[in-house]
Amino acid sequence: MQLNIDNIKAALKNVIDPDLKRDIVSLNFVKDIKLEGKNVFLEIQLTTPACPLKDKIKDDCINEIKKAFPEIENINVNLTSNVSTKFEKTKNSILPDVKNTIAVASGKGGVGKSTVAANIAIALSKLGSKVGLIDADIYGPSIPMMLGIPSKPQIYQDTKTGKMLPLDSYGIKVISIGFLIDEDTPVIWRGPMASGAIKQFMTDVFWDELDYLIFDLPPGTGDIQLTLVQSIPLTGAIVVTTPQDVSLIDVKKAMRMFQRVNVPILGIIENMSYFIAPDTGKRYDIFGNGGGEKLSRELSVPLLGQIPINPNIRIGGDSGKPIVYAEPDSEEAKKIIEISKNLAAQISINNLSTSTPKIEIVLGN
Repeated sequence: MQLNIDNIKAALKNVIDPDLKRDIVSLNFVKDIKLEGKNVFLEIQLTTPACPLKDKIKDDCINEIKKAFPEIENINVNLTSNVSTKFEKTKNSILPDVKNTIAVASGKGGVGKSTVAANIAIALSKLGSKVGLIDADIYGPSIPMMLGIPSKPQIYQDTKTGKMLPLDSYGIKVISIGFLIDEDTPVIWRGPMASGAIKQFMTDVFWDELDYLIFDLPPGTGDIQLTLVQSIPLTGAIVVTTPQDVSLIDVKKAMRMFQRVNVPILGIIENMSYFIAPDTGKRYDIFGNGGGEKLSRELSVPLLGQIPINPNIRIGGDSGKPIVYAEPDSEEAKKIIEISKNLAAQISINNLSTSTPKIEIVLGN
């Protein structure tokens, strides 16, 4: 086979994206091929900088070119990314510059949903994405404490749009009702007022360009959840659970709610999955085991990962230093990074479908 750019591209058709199940040429990942003597330079553009299999794709590109052209001396593969979206950018959209919107939900409180949401947001940012986080738990905003943001920080307006500017923390943009009220002031609002606050966090805050905007929802299936799915087309939802049966029962309700309103379930995260004794290394399944895997099989939803119990996760949340940032080399931080990569992969898979589902609220039953 003659060594030229067309034949190099033909060889790259044998490189399959393991998640998207298609070759990188038909996916339009191959952005540039340069041939200088016996040296090849490639630019491969992936759908997310958090791609969990980018090293495999890079190695496969090198191997396929070497297989087709043994005479090649050097192959340089430059991996770039452009985060995919399934929504068209329109001026009338509430969030025109946000590519993906992800709801983090749970059926019940106390499963560590906010901890997971904050750490995943930071992890995606560390992996190279532009990330925002909306604390949608109006009645119990905990994101300010978890991110170490003092009570009632100064909120500024964007000079061009007149909208509020979100705060920057650990590389992510954040807004919370906790920024606007005193720390010890309870939010005693009826449902419509809380729902209105969520709408304002989308319409009256200048988010600019984001790859991922994460919503940390309150527990359950109430007004705020319905307001969100009625206001914007969500890319999908992830559901946080713990292994015990009582948590799984409530999680099923949350998942059924999203399915009823045509919001894709991107995956399940099992938090407080197990405990590793620091002195013996022995594993203890304090809250049982296998619950997340069972639910994943039962509802045909991916299990994005399992996060073990570690007091340092709680300490990090209380002190405003999330473990992904404070202890990046810890086993727990590595698990969260892995989960974040799996989430990004599921979003890319979901975005392959170009049709946007019609949002229809079903009441009763």
